Amino acid sequence: MSATLTLTASLRPAALDARRGVVRLHPEVLTALGLRPGDPISLTGRRASAGIVAVAGAGASRALVYADDLVLGNLGIRDGGQVTVAAAPLRAAQSVTLAGPPEIVAVVSPEMLRLALLGKVVTVGDNVSLLPQDVSLGTLPTAPTAATVMVDKGLVEAARKSLSNTVGYAWTSALLTVVTADPDPGALVTMDTTVGWQHGQATHAPGTVLAPATTAPASTAPAAPAPTLDDLPGLRAQAEQLIELLDLGFHHGEVLSKLGTTMSLGVLITGPAGSGKSALVHAVAGSVEAQVVPLWAPEIAALTNNDAAARLRKAADEMRAPGPAVLLVSDVDALAPRDQPGPLSTVFRQLLGELIREGEAVVCTTSRPESVDPALHSPDLLAHEIALPLPDAALRREQLGVLTRGVPLDDDVRLDDVAARTPGFVAADLAALVREAGVRAALRHRREAEGARVVMADFDAALEVVRPTSMAESSLELAKVTLDDVGDMVEVKQTLTESVLWPLSYPDAFSRLGVEPPRGVLLYGPPGCGKTFLVKAIAGTGKANVLSVKGAELLSKWVGESERAVRELFRRAREAAPTLVFLDEVDALAPTRGQATDGGTTDRVVAALLTELDGVEALRNVVVIGATNRPDLVDPALLRPGRLERLVFVPPPDADARAEILRAAAKSVPLAADVDLPALAGSLDRFSAADCAALVRESALAAMRESLDATEVTAAHVALARERVRPSLDPTQVAWLASYAEQQRAR
Repeated sequence: MSATLTLTASLRPAALDARRGVVRLHPEVLTALGLRPGDPISLTGRRASAGIVAVAGAGASRALVYADDLVLGNLGIRDGGQVTVAAAPLRAAQSVTLAGPPEIVAVVSPEMLRLALLGKVVTVGDNVSLLPQDVSLGTLPTAPTAATVMVDKGLVEAARKSLSNTVGYAWTSALLTVVTADPDPGALVTMDTTVGWQHGQATHAPGTVLAPATTAPASTAPAAPAPTLDDLPGLRAQAEQLIELLDLGFHHGEVLSKLGTTMSLGVLITGPAGSGKSALVHAVAGSVEAQVVPLWAPEIAALTNNDAAARLRKAADEMRAPGPAVLLVSDVDALAPRDQPGPLSTVFRQLLGELIREGEAVVCTTSRPESVDPALHSPDLLAHEIALPLPDAALRREQLGVLTRGVPLDDDVRLDDVAARTPGFVAADLAALVREAGVRAALRHRREAEGARVVMADFDAALEVVRPTSMAESSLELAKVTLDDVGDMVEVKQTLTESVLWPLSYPDAFSRLGVEPPRGVLLYGPPGCGKTFLVKAIAGTGKANVLSVKGAELLSKWVGESERAVRELFRRAREAAPTLVFLDEVDALAPTRGQATDGGTTDRVVAALLTELDGVEALRNVVVIGATNRPDLVDPALLRPGRLERLVFVPPPDADARAEILRAAAKSVPLAADVDLPALAGSLDRFSAADCAALVRESALAAMRESLDATEVTAAHVALARERVRPSLDPTQVAWLASYAEQQRAR
């Protein structure tokens, strides 16, 4: 009989474990249970469940099992509840059936569903997510375990991108329910598992999709409700444009014949991922009484050429059936890429040409129009283009009103405030936000559904985890700080407020006065004086999305890749506007041209930066901040008006500024009455802002070394810290930067 242990549940999962069915145990507990990282594990609380075990991090307790809210919900317990854990047999699932929200069932194919569940252990009645099981579980043994299930990583990545483009961020927070599993409980999903939707399609062998299961006739399948135009606030103008085209082509052909002309029903719809492109097509098709024949381009592109061509021909045959129909090709850039189009692209273009010449309607969508083969834009193919906008605050408020129509909201919920705090969110992101808030409320009311309501705290918690789709790769984790947390620097903060916050917060004021807002700012000063902290404070104050990149991160040895990275950075910035782009160490990214010895890479990057900052394509609601310790090394063309036009010197702090910095750093530190911060600040010559913050931190550590039960930091502790923390400012560098700032002011 296998060993069992009763442990206490702790709701402190690793960040990447969230909703992936992973639990973590102390290494000694793993040994006691005879488990290895990646093995299946049996869990019993109020009900039985299963998961994948992993190694807990440093400082873990032997008495705790670390899990997320999804696992605890499946066990029917809360944080601090008792869980019995034991090793579980490794059994491959023969079949798994799931149920989920209609909007997810409608767009997620069984093949993609299987990839999302691959490597997870499922139990009937459990909730599971679509997040793939691809996190590090610890040191894996050489023997096979559940975590060593092999899968085509490229296909998983394609599934991630397509789910993001089709559903938006909602796919990361959607919860599905396991309806059936064979065997049960604790069955491991593999590539040989038949995975399908309840009353819907199911997979069998890899790459094969079967008809709906015979246990539930297709006629009884609950169809996902088709969206209506009332469900698409902000897209009415685009909907009217598409309705006019389709209605004229479908129902008024005699008018065209009398006028001796024809029209092309090929349309390309562009817009950010999750902005409602496919929903718009379905809603318009319903209003003109046409059926929709959907094709998911990444899924077609993943097939062999023969299978893909057969799938395209089958779709064409469905289009030629009696009655008006619309062929909807989602993410068309996967089938017709700009770079290296293959034979399948040629077949696809021929098929589109045939259908459009026959008078059929073809609508293609993409969130990356720059990656689509230009040949598709010819007059005999996709002759019309409709662009969907990124919603502003007013439109987000309207969308939230639609999305929460059936949600019982508490009186403290302020949708205006939620809309203001979601810059860069598209409709799918807002839907994910509302869904996540609902999940939080459901977890709180699991035992008492009567009177359950979503409160503002649920939205606050949801905003912590739901990010806009366009910001999925953002590299800057924002601290909860504002300019009020920045000690002193009055002039610097005022300059940044006018140059950065005003263009992002009050674009209408600049339009009313007929002037263009500043494009960007260059922060320069000695190391450790708060340049990066200022950017974080600006972001926290302005409620803007932030894209951060180190200068050297954009440089690549491959020709053309650095320029592509710059274009991609600014494309994401436009999609997520209002956006603050932070270029740290900008002197490494944009040095003076003609002096580098890297084969011209940085020269081309500078040219790409200049084009993006001051080119033909408008850079609306995007502000760029560069930071450097060596402003003399930055290419002068980057510093002229219209680019990084405001040069802001961040000086080393004087005595008064150091006192303010110490007060800000010690705001949450209990200081004894004998600690005189102004006097201390006067003795910290050549200390930077970072040095001052380090001194406060070291003082607290000195108090802890004396006693872990210490309740305050005394002057003696500060004196000990003063001996350890040394000033970091170089007088020569400070003098040179001050001289450079004087020269700039004199110009």
